[in-house]
Amino acid sequence: MNKVILKIDGMACPMCESHIADAIRKTYNDAKEVKASHKKKEASFVIDKEIDLLLIKNAIDKTGYKYIDGKIEPYEKKKLFGIF
Repeated sequence: MNKVILKIDGMACPMCESHIADAIRKTYNDAKEVKASHKKKEASFVIDKEIDLLLIKNAIDKTGYKYIDGKIEPYEKKKLFGIF
């Protein structure tokens, strides 16, 4: 699993966050834990497969927001209370 973290400029409110989350889900319909924060100027999601950052950049730029940077990190799902 991979966690994708994107830096995005131009978000100013919760509706902007929603637009970014929708663009991510439309580009990768199997994305999980999709989150966007206008305060952090960041969006993130978890996905089981490799992704193309250029594809997500184009999707975000089409919405009118500005993709600044992105990174992909290995992600391991947290266990419930550390016991499962």
